[in-house]
Amino acid sequence: MENDKEKELICICCPNGCHLSINLEEKTVKGNKCPRGAKYGISELTHPVRIITTTIRIEGAKHNVLPVRTEKEIPKELMFEAIKEINKTTVKAPVKEGQTIIENLLDTGVNVISSRSMDVL
Repeated sequence: MENDKEKELICICCPNGCHLSINLEEKTVKGNKCPRGAKYGISELTHPVRIITTTIRIEGAKHNVLPVRTEKEIPKELMFEAIKEINKTTVKAPVKEGQTIIENLLDTGVNVISSRSMDVL
């Protein structure tokens, strides 16, 4: 049962999908089968973060879009603003996998990198 002191989540850290009960006052987690679940439960309720994966336009390559992602997690509340910023970007081939496409996205200290290489057409 959820209330202001206790929340329930399904953990997404691994395929187990544990049903977590998180006590916010005591910062305790029940129902996790591994330590990652406890860390996820507390983090998700106190400071939720996400890795963004999307595509941007690329010119001069076989395909017209390039898959990209953030190198690390960014605060969840910045997700939509970050996607808007990423979508403004167009690159030119060639691009190497892991190449930095956008430095310091929204002053988070997190770079956007390419998820694959694309050669010139």
